[in-house]
Amino acid sequence: MSDIFNEGKMVQLLEGCIPEGEVLLAGVHGITLQVNRKKTSKFDVYVGITGQYLVVVECEERTYLNQFYHIPDLRKTVAEDLGTCFPLAEIQDCRLKKAMMGSVSCSITLKDGSFLKFLLPKRGGLGGGMPRHGEYREKIIARLSGLGCTRQAL
Repeated sequence: MSDIFNEGKMVQLLEGCIPEGEVLLAGVHGITLQVNRKKTSKFDVYVGITGQYLVVVECEERTYLNQFYHIPDLRKTVAEDLGTCFPLAEIQDCRLKKAMMGSVSCSITLKDGSFLKFLLPKRGGLGGGMPRHGEYREKIIARLSGLGCTRQAL
């Protein structure tokens, strides 16, 4: 089992990013697809939700694209582009739609024009490292839907 599919590690990383007084309600493994509409990026993230915030944190710190040649990874991260903690009140537009293999695609535009698109896979990896993935994924989808997100055939 990959270390990124470890619920304890996920909770630790997400809780380290939420503002004081907030409580993590749910967190899952996800995959970013696009950041700020200008570039496509695919890397593993943890997506969490609190009462007032959406939290997106990279699963692993990326330092090299190639372990043999040590080519630096100069791609911008979620934190460099947008930050990791997004107030739910700042979401201007949110679209949820069914994607491949049971995953849900989330496209979020914030009031300042920032944009983030990510996938919430149906399953949380093999090996049972994320036993509550399905339950937490539904909590995140329900919370985003409660903000008026457009849901297309989920």
